[in-house]
Amino acid sequence: MSETEKPRLAVALEYEKGSDAAPRVTAKGRGELAEKILAAAQEHDVPVEENEPLAEALSTVELDDAIPEELYRAVAEVIGFVLRASGQLPARPDPAKSAPARSAGDGALSSARPMPHPPYLQSDNSNP
Repeated sequence: MSETEKPRLAVALEYEKGSDAAPRVTAKGRGELAEKILAAAQEHDVPVEENEPLAEALSTVELDDAIPEELYRAVAEVIGFVLRASGQLPARPDPAKSAPARSAGDGALSSARPMPHPPYLQSDNSNP
């Protein structure tokens, strides 16, 4: 790793509808610890979403703390990714065939289903 490259970052989230008010950070780490988190995700067939800015923001949250409200929308996108990847949520419709887009304030998540494993976010800084 060069002096300008940051070590890899991984953050794990967990959310269980009905018992958690918001998703919680359940693991986080850089470098070797990040690799262990990602290996555990792979071992348990947990989908991994690569989103460096979100992973950086989530890495500031203390372990077992709920995510801050300003990250709800971004994390909801990740939860949607995980649910679609695991077949618990249908794929997104083709935008060319779907209804007209609504303004940002018109919609909300209707419900989130419990996830079998927490999603893992990773930040791969190995590519400049």
